[in-house]
Amino acid sequence: MRETPRVEPPQPCPNRAAAHTAGALGSGTPHRSDGRPPHTPRGARQPGQGDRPGTTPPVPGRSAAFWALIVLAVTTWQVLVHGPLTRLDERVSRALVDTVPRGLSEAASDLGNMTVALPVLACALAYAIRRGRRAQALRAALAMAAVPLLVVPLKTWTARPGPLEPWAHGYFPSGHTATAMVAYFGAAFLVSGRLVPVAAVLTAVTGTGLVLRGYHWPLDVLASLCLGVLILFVSSTCMRRSSG
Repeated sequence: MRETPRVEPPQPCPNRAAAHTAGALGSGTPHRSDGRPPHTPRGARQPGQGDRPGTTPPVPGRSAAFWALIVLAVTTWQVLVHGPLTRLDERVSRALVDTVPRGLSEAASDLGNMTVALPVLACALAYAIRRGRRAQALRAALAMAAVPLLVVPLKTWTARPGPLEPWAHGYFPSGHTATAMVAYFGAAFLVSGRLVPVAAVLTAVTGTGLVLRGYHWPLDVLASLCLGVLILFVSSTCMRRSSG
């Protein structure tokens, strides 16, 4: 009896199968088949999630720093020439001073004292150093040191009198507001990004208390907020460049 030839099922062509695999050369799919990111800027390592190492804190961006610089320049110019914006500022301040109990506004303004804000930042610095983030701790400390180096010359240059003490000078910008902003935001960036809203509230309460108590004009506080944005922007930019 003649043996019938054995018919084998057709085998898939390896090359053709590879050509239609997702991520393979010539498949038209831009993703790699092994799930790894491509060696392109878009496929670079992304920051970690939450508070894990690699997370980029929510720091001011270029546009925020640009507008902060513009507002700081305009307010400084108006204070120097005692322009219409300054006169409006003085009328607003007189309408706001002592609209709340002095004890409340004074307690709020005290949040910008060195004796209150600096210990908060110091605790955050110690925490960051213990976690091995010495470079970030150093930059936060340098940002805090930059506050008096920038505020004191501006106070001397503008020589603006105070709302309740017209015979005294050196109220623009507000050193307490800048201290509070850099200290509290710096501490939040070092410990956890979830604390940024808390830092924003503490800074806002400080500035509001200074105006309501009559320690500073509103423009003094606004200029210090802009100065704080610039300091935090420069500090965070240096941090990103060193870790990149």
